[in-house]
Amino acid sequence: MLKTAFSLLLTSFAALQTFAQSSKSLPAIEQKMVDRGLVDIQKVDPEILVELKYSTTDNFIGRDVYGDLTRAYLQPEMAKRLAKASTLLKKEKPGYRLLVYDAARPNSAQYDLWNALDHLKIPARSKTQYVADPKIGSNHNFGCAIDLTVVDENGKPLDMGTKFDFFGPLAYPRSEQEMLEKGKLTARQIENRQLLRKVMTQVGFKVNTTEWWHFDGMSKAQARVKYGMIP
Repeated sequence: MLKTAFSLLLTSFAALQTFAQSSKSLPAIEQKMVDRGLVDIQKVDPEILVELKYSTTDNFIGRDVYGDLTRAYLQPEMAKRLAKASTLLKKEKPGYRLLVYDAARPNSAQYDLWNALDHLKIPARSKTQYVADPKIGSNHNFGCAIDLTVVDENGKPLDMGTKFDFFGPLAYPRSEQEMLEKGKLTARQIENRQLLRKVMTQVGFKVNTTEWWHFDGMSKAQARVKYGMIP
């Protein structure tokens, strides 16, 4: 009996030690999310793919903004909704999966994006067309927004007509009919966007009228009151 109790004690101690080591190993930017109660979306649904574009140079400013952050985090209720959208997609198109490009973003990273526009020589009056003013915040800064696309059974992103972070009417959901009539978007590209919108809106996300990849879980005002900004 004593031996069994001692073994259990050792097991518990080892588990606590492993937990402590894993917690300490988190990058500072990721620890901010964990401390605020956000969750790793792949722990909610491992089927969802993640490729954070701001942890690469494949983004509109051409440099890595997030550094060590490679996991996508959301508020728990948002992550659950996303998992439901993933399930709906698999029912609609077996083999297809969601691919996340951006999720929760600390406000410190929002300032990095905002300041990077100066190096791109974007006029101050036009900066909010590209990045939300960090003093006000983006819904990403509250963990309530998600940027994503759909990949097929081979893991290839569907053709949406533009890349992620494309600025202009070609990326606007509100301009799709006009772009179709002008021959700048195809019917298939619009169908692909509609597939993404269908599964996202069915679980409560709202469409962004100027970015086919961006979806909000609630208004910025609601998110500010309920969650507060990630520093």
